[in-house]
Amino acid sequence: MPFGQLLIEGLAMGACYGLFGLAVVIIYRTSEVINFAAGTMAVFSTYIAFHMITFYGHPFWLAFFFALVFAALLGMFVEFFFLRPAKNPTLLGLIVITIGVQLLFGGLVCWKWTADQQAFTIPFSYQVIYEPLPGVFISQWAVAVFVIAAVIVTLLFFFFKYTKLGTAMRATQQNKHAAKIVGIKTDRIFAFSWAFSSVIGVTAAMLISSRTILDPEFMMEPFLRAFAAAVLGGLMSVPGVLLGGGIMGLIENFFGYAMPAWKPITAFVVIVLVLCVRPSGLFAKHYVKKV
Repeated sequence: MPFGQLLIEGLAMGACYGLFGLAVVIIYRTSEVINFAAGTMAVFSTYIAFHMITFYGHPFWLAFFFALVFAALLGMFVEFFFLRPAKNPTLLGLIVITIGVQLLFGGLVCWKWTADQQAFTIPFSYQVIYEPLPGVFISQWAVAVFVIAAVIVTLLFFFFKYTKLGTAMRATQQNKHAAKIVGIKTDRIFAFSWAFSSVIGVTAAMLISSRTILDPEFMMEPFLRAFAAAVLGGLMSVPGVLLGGGIMGLIENFFGYAMPAWKPITAFVVIVLVLCVRPSGLFAKHYVKKV
C-alpha cells in the first residue's frame, strides 16, 4: 500500500477517534467522569438508524437525524436517571455506574437486534476512490470524514466561544460550585453535556460502522482507541484530543501495516506509555495539587 494512502487513511480513522474522544472529553471536563458507556450508547443509537432504514425503508438522512435526536435524549436519560440520583457519589462510584449502564444497554441491543452481524452502509463508500494528485488516492469515505470532522470542530469552537450555553458549560467545567453561585443551573448543564456528547459519539460511530460490521460490540475497540487518543492528547484539552486522534490513527495504520498481528494492542501500548511519561497528556497543562 502506498505511503500516501496509509497516511490519508490513518488520518481519516484518527479523525473518527478524535471525534469519539471528544464525546469522552466533554463529559470528563464537566464532571471528571470517564463515560465507559459511551461506546454502547453510540451503538444503541446507530441501531436506531439501522432499524429505520432496514425495516421501515426510510432514507439514510432521515434515519441519521432521528439517531441524533435519540442519542441526545439517551444521554439526558442516563444523566437524569442514573447519575443525578446518586447521593454523595465518589468518582469511582460514578465510573461504576457508567459501566453498569454499558452492560444494561449492551443487553438491550442484543435482546432487540440479536448479536448477529449486520451490514450497515452510509452514502459515503470507502470503495469509491479519487486520485486528486498522481499517485495520491483518497476514498470517498475519508473525504466525508474530514469534512464532517471539520464542520463539527468549527461548530464547537463558535458554540463554546460565542453562545451563552457554551459559556455556561465552560464555567461549569472550570468550577461548578462557583457556577452555581452566579446562577448557572449546573444540573441542566450536566444533562446537556451528556446529550452533546452522545450526539458527537453516534456521529463518529456511524462513520466507523461503514468500515466494519454492525453488531452490539462493534464500538468496543474504537472506544478504546478513542480513549487512548484522549489520554494521549490530554483529557482536559479539546484540541489535544483531536491531535491525539490523528496521531493514534497514524500509529495504528502504519504499525498495523507493518505488523498486522500486533495492531489490536496499539491503543493499550499508547495508554500505558503516556500514563508513565506524561499522565496529563501531551497537549494539556500539568497541574500539581498542593495540600
